[in-house]
Amino acid sequence: MIFEQPSIFPFGLRIDEPVTTLTDLMVSFVCFYAFYKLNKIEVKNKVHLYLKYYFLSMGVATAVGGIVGHGFLYLFDVQWNPPEGFVNIIARIFGEDLLKDIANPWKLPGWLTSMFSIALVERAAIEYARPIINKKVGTFFAWLNVIELLTFVTITFATLNFFFVEVHSAYGLLIVVSGFNLVIYLKTKKKGSKLFLIAVGFSAIGALFFMNKWGISPWFNHFDISHIFMTFSAIYFYIGTKEILSDPVLSK
Repeated sequence: MIFEQPSIFPFGLRIDEPVTTLTDLMVSFVCFYAFYKLNKIEVKNKVHLYLKYYFLSMGVATAVGGIVGHGFLYLFDVQWNPPEGFVNIIARIFGEDLLKDIANPWKLPGWLTSMFSIALVERAAIEYARPIINKKVGTFFAWLNVIELLTFVTITFATLNFFFVEVHSAYGLLIVVSGFNLVIYLKTKKKGSKLFLIAVGFSAIGALFFMNKWGISPWFNHFDISHIFMTFSAIYFYIGTKEILSDPVLSK
């Protein structure tokens, strides 16, 4: 669905949702900048690795989502029929009405890459918390991180429904990233974890605008507002990452 009037260019080229495309690219810029800066840091540990590639993959996801998913989707006009048997099983769990909204398959590259990026920031939170949590708890959530990613990727790929991308992001950020960083902050008062909690807060506010379709006008709709909050979230994740990577505990 197009909420903005398309911008028309010579030779019949148009951008269907120009403001949404621009705000998506704004998120990408922050993420690519963060990756560039983090890639120059000499610290070598799992937290650094996961967070560095979180920013890279999220930058790719929002760039692809903005350019292909919002700007030029009309150039990628293709449909497929999801596997009926699998979709029927999912429909019994979540309801048939939810699964009626089938997207263009070209939405998948941005969606799936964003799910991978959320899994990476989850993994970083788990690794950062390992020194102060029960070893079995860390191992359990590390395995769960892989299982839930594969599960939601499979369901999203089969149903072509953005709802499952949202559920995966909500679980990853609100439960895993917030949960582990809250534990770290309550026990150690580390500034990096506090900044991560603020970042998740911005993401949650953006999600509220997106889910409730709260917009100012067709030219600045719920997509655009959610992207603004995602930009602030990315900035705080980056500042928090720099703080976390300066933690002497990680260098041990």
